[in-house]
Amino acid sequence: MAGGSDAVEATTLSCAKCGKPAHLQCPKCVELKLPREGAAFCTQDCFKASWSSHKSVHSKSISSSALVNPGEQNTASPNDGWLYCLRKGQSLSPKLPHFEWTGPLRPYPISHRRPIPAQIDKPDWALDGIPKIEPNSDLQHHVEIKAPDQIEKMRETCRIAREVLDAAARVIRPGITTDEIDAVVHEATISAGGYPSPLNYHFFPKSCCTSVNEVICHGIPDARKLEDGDIVNVDVTVYYKGVHGDLNETFFVGNVDEASQRLVQCTYECLETAIAVVKPGVRFREIGEIINRHASMSGLSVVKSYCGHGIGELFHCAPKNIPHYARNKAVGVMKAGQTFTIEPMINAGVWRDRMWPDGWTAVTADGKRSAQFEHTLLVTDTGVEVLTARLPTSPNVFPWLNP
Repeated sequence: MAGGSDAVEATTLSCAKCGKPAHLQCPKCVELKLPREGAAFCTQDCFKASWSSHKSVHSKSISSSALVNPGEQNTASPNDGWLYCLRKGQSLSPKLPHFEWTGPLRPYPISHRRPIPAQIDKPDWALDGIPKIEPNSDLQHHVEIKAPDQIEKMRETCRIAREVLDAAARVIRPGITTDEIDAVVHEATISAGGYPSPLNYHFFPKSCCTSVNEVICHGIPDARKLEDGDIVNVDVTVYYKGVHGDLNETFFVGNVDEASQRLVQCTYECLETAIAVVKPGVRFREIGEIINRHASMSGLSVVKSYCGHGIGELFHCAPKNIPHYARNKAVGVMKAGQTFTIEPMINAGVWRDRMWPDGWTAVTADGKRSAQFEHTLLVTDTGVEVLTARLPTSPNVFPWLNP
């Protein structure tokens, strides 16, 4: 689960064609009240060069306005206890909230929070949604060097987290809802004796994050059925024996177009390329340089608002920000015994994001697709150990890994 970045987003919009600062707006988009982010251009030349593809946004908007609300097409209803999430999970509503959606995806109602057996060891936010130890811990200010017994607990917990994510991967197909994926994650976690760390963390209502298509991260599992051609990221964190293990992967749903396949594969490569340089003495800021270089070579952009983070007895701790973008200001160098995540979020369009009314779901500002991969890592004396690495039993879902 990604941590927030200290990066400050500029108020200037980016050109939908070249990404430079933009001050011109497509007049048709203004008329249709479409999001400004995907309708901004730096010059008339960029606007004219984009017109053949950009004008399709207008027809999609006109046709979609004739449809009923997505939630009204779904079998889940307020009468069944399914409601729309608002205010980071602290409020629920029977109505789809009003919002200038950036892409075709819409939120659907969510089910009740799933129960946790009494015997499961729980983090301090499990009951009231408020972390108490984490915000005030000294480990927010210095990067902990884990003791051997802590490292062994991290290995065990991360292996469970990997097995839980693999269980989710096996059920992904057209027609399954993200709520059903959440149920698989929840049951697999408690069956292993763990607690799903996201559940009620700052009131997050579910046991994992499911981010579909233009959702960058922190998507809330709901009643929407996955469709053929979707991509979906499942982000799993497990709390077990007092420590957390965090990882995520982006999966194909049925037959996915080539552009989405390239986006997902490039994102996977961004993570692998970054992991390859992890060792004592490397500056944390180098991670962003490496990821940004690889993504840019494929014409993709790197999200700046969410970063990797330290992890262990705390869900999020120092290093609080491990940016994935270039020219970042991350401080410190890697040392043996440190554990942290790298979790690049790569966009097909602009890097900027917007937040849905639920207060959690971050989406691309232009409605184009986004992908993410994440591992929890341990810096060793000679390099790195990927604590959440794929297992021989992990499902074969990524074509580029086939020999």
